[in-house]
Amino acid sequence: MELTPLGFEGAWLASSPVWADERGNFREWFKTSDALEVTGIDFRVQQANISVSNHGVIRGIHYSLAVEGQAKWITCVTGSIIDVIVDIRPNSPTYGQHVSVELSSGKGNAVLIGTGLGHGFISLENDSAVSYLLSSTYSPQEEYEINPIDPDLKINWNLELVGGVGVILSPKDAGAPSLAERKAQGKLPQ
Repeated sequence: MELTPLGFEGAWLASSPVWADERGNFREWFKTSDALEVTGIDFRVQQANISVSNHGVIRGIHYSLAVEGQAKWITCVTGSIIDVIVDIRPNSPTYGQHVSVELSSGKGNAVLIGTGLGHGFISLENDSAVSYLLSSTYSPQEEYEINPIDPDLKINWNLELVGGVGVILSPKDAGAPSLAERKAQGKLPQ
C-alpha cells in the first residue's frame, strides 16, 4: 500500500493493487502499520460504517468535535464517488481549502482523513457503497455538518459527471450552516 499526501496536512490517498481474475477481484485496503509508518497516525478502528447512495447524492460535509478526535479511512466498495476533504481548522494555513479524489470499486484507492477535517462525497452512480473506518465512535452531541453547497468553499462537485441528475441532499445537510457560520459559533476544530 502506498500513501500519498493530498495537498494539506492530515489528508492522504491510499493506493493498493487490485488483483483480478475470473472469480472477481481482491485488494488490501487498510493496514494500521502502513498508516503509522507514513503518517504518524496510529489508526485504531472504533467503528465501521457503510453507506449506499444513489446517483447524484451528496453526503457531507461532516466532522466530529470528539475530544479524542475522529480520523476516517474511506473507500468505495461498489460504484464510484468524488470524495471531498475540507480543511476546517481555523488556525491551519490551508483553512477553507479542499481536495477532491475519485474513489471507485476497481481503482484500489482509499483516503485517510486525519482529525479536524471535514468530509463529504457525491455519488457518481446508483448503489455506490462507501465503507468508513472511524477512530472514534459516533457521538451525536459532537457531530456537525457544513453546507456542502457553501459558495465560500468553492467545491466543484463535478455535476457534469452525474449527467443532469438533480443533486440530492438530506434535509440536515441542505440546512447546514456555512463554514463562516460554524466558525462564528465556535463549532470548528481547534
